[in-house]
Amino acid sequence: EYGAGERNTFDLFDAGPGPAVMFIHGGYWQALDKSFFSSMAKGLNALGVTVAVPSYDLCPNVRIGDIVEQMRAAAAIVHRAVGAPVIVAGHSAGGHLSACLLATEAHVPAAYAISGLIELAPLIATSLNEKLRLDEAEAASLSPMLWPAPEGKSLDAIVGGAESSEYLRQSAAIVAAWGDGGVTARYEEAEGANHFTVIDPLTDPDSAMCERLKQLVLRA
Repeated sequence: EYGAGERNTFDLFDAGPGPAVMFIHGGYWQALDKSFFSSMAKGLNALGVTVAVPSYDLCPNVRIGDIVEQMRAAAAIVHRAVGAPVIVAGHSAGGHLSACLLATEAHVPAAYAISGLIELAPLIATSLNEKLRLDEAEAASLSPMLWPAPEGKSLDAIVGGAESSEYLRQSAAIVAAWGDGGVTARYEEAEGANHFTVIDPLTDPDSAMCERLKQLVLRA
């Protein structure tokens, strides 16, 4: 547990000592929980990497800023549990949360954002905002794209080649912005992958995705 709420828990898939990967699930901050994503630990566990998969409270019961704080708390507990740095990986809304943690947490040296929603203002006009309840000011304050770049750290932004242009634009934009600010940033399009299949390689220890995350763990 990392907090008082019933969703403030994580599963820890222990594969030995050293830095861990914390995988933050997607669902537009308003759906799903850790139980849907246990398989995301498979590939990395086979490579000897410990993986934590947290749940978090969902909008509209909380605001996106509350979820950011919950993930900061979870990463701190994981950091203490493994006694080593934490690489944060996340998908969609989890990609946003990964970038947020990279920007602020000293024990998070690298983030691996998969199809991340890094800039929130475009969501205001969509039906998603019925539960998110974002206004312009809140969207701006919660968009890592607009935050100071975490100089000296590492960001990977991966997006499916078959995803919408907005997903591709956002991932490329944060790599450009943070790369200019001293972050080791890389952009990658996974050819043929859509918004949901893009995370499938995490289940395969032989995938380039798992290999890259293992590299980030070894450097941490």
